Amino acid sequence: MLLVVGLGNPGAEYAGNRHNIGFMAADVLVRRHSLAPWKSKFQGLLSEGSLGGDKLWVLKPQTYMNLSGQSVAAAARFLKLGPENVVVLHDELDLPPGRLRVKRGGGAGGHNGLKSIDAHLGNDYRRVRLGIGHPGDKDRVAGYVLHDFAKADAAWLEPLLDAVADAFPLLVGGDEAGFMNRVTVLTAPPKPKKDKPAPGSAAGPSESRKE
Repeated sequence: MLLVVGLGNPGAEYAGNRHNIGFMAADVLVRRHSLAPWKSKFQGLLSEGSLGGDKLWVLKPQTYMNLSGQSVAAAARFLKLGPENVVVLHDELDLPPGRLRVKRGGGAGGHNGLKSIDAHLGNDYRRVRLGIGHPGDKDRVAGYVLHDFAKADAAWLEPLLDAVADAFPLLVGGDEAGFMNRVTVLTAPPKPKKDKPAPGSAAGPSESRKE
């Protein structure tokens, strides 16, 4: 059994923010695997179903980012799940856009959603770190994460979200390395095709044309 948490801020004005990539990943996961419709529970929106033979709950806290831990802890207590059975999907400034890493434990790295979860649940949970890149100046971080993705970002964002959903059964099964590798393969740009020789061209020296 696994509780998957997508982090973000509720409300239409935040829906396209970089900070909401966790919500976006949760939405695609629920759609792709035909999990139950969202319902209000645990101060959040909850979906449930099965994936790879395992019971799965997906939660989007509706408390705003800095209070996410209240919703996560309430769900974990009710479902009788410890931190080791919780996976959090969140934006990661320290990874380039479109890159992904899975990490267990460690610090929150300044992420207010993770800080809140750590305070309510401890930090021994898995994090799926979804790279959004860094604005280059720490003073610009708040505005950067609370700003919508650019239209050009769709070129890497949509393939990343699709790949996370497609590969997620591997993570549910405990194969973190396999999950990361599968996402990398699915999001890799296509290899350029080699030019084929024109029909009729010869490998050797060409003969002079006689009139």
